[in-house]
Amino acid sequence: MIEQSVVALSVQDRRPSRREDTSIEGVITLVRDYAKQETLGPLKGAGKWIGYGIAGSVLLGTGLALVLLGLLRLIQTEWDRAASGALSWIAYLIVLIVCVLLIVVAVSRIKQPSLNKEVE
Repeated sequence: MIEQSVVALSVQDRRPSRREDTSIEGVITLVRDYAKQETLGPLKGAGKWIGYGIAGSVLLGTGLALVLLGLLRLIQTEWDRAASGALSWIAYLIVLIVCVLLIVVAVSRIKQPSLNKEVE
């Protein structure tokens, strides 16, 4: 019983109070710990978020590029006037309009404006 109180007292003696810890070393430690808390913590959580975003954008971009190329080939194959002659550019215009519409839909679906989980 006496040993526990001696150990507890010695642990309390080692911790300086807020007023006593105003040395340069204490200030540097406080600033370093604060910087770690405010920069490394959010960056660790953001890594997973950014990784999923990059993977999703690469897969979605590749898939949509193949679908748009397929649409172009479909229009050129099935519509005789779009494959040759003076109106061959219409197939490209149609695919461009579809592409712009897909971009508008994708941008309108973005819900989270930042990495913070705070709801505004």
